[in-house]
Amino acid sequence: MHTIRAKYNLGQIVRHRKHPFRGVVFDVDPEFANTEEWYEAIPEDSRPKKEQPFYHLLAENDQSYYIAYVSEQNLVADYSGEPVGHPDIPDMFGTFRDGSYSLHFQLN
Repeated sequence: MHTIRAKYNLGQIVRHRKHPFRGVVFDVDPEFANTEEWYEAIPEDSRPKKEQPFYHLLAENDQSYYIAYVSEQNLVADYSGEPVGHPDIPDMFGTFRDGSYSLHFQLN
């Protein structure tokens, strides 16, 4: 059995490697778990491999807030120390401290 370990944690702020947005990780799939239609919409020369963690982000850019689904290979940790302004953050997370958000709930 092959075990995949996620590089980023819930509440951690990350940036996209190529596109100008950042976000807070609120869920992780151990490998691709979106629709084939979504996957096929990515240009073939930019399509990430499916066998890696994919992250659900409360994302922001200069124009808007949204939910993003991003492969691990396309993310880097954000060390700016700046919080993310997504309006759904208070529903999922607590205090922003040391570059990440605390969870409102206890994980098993």
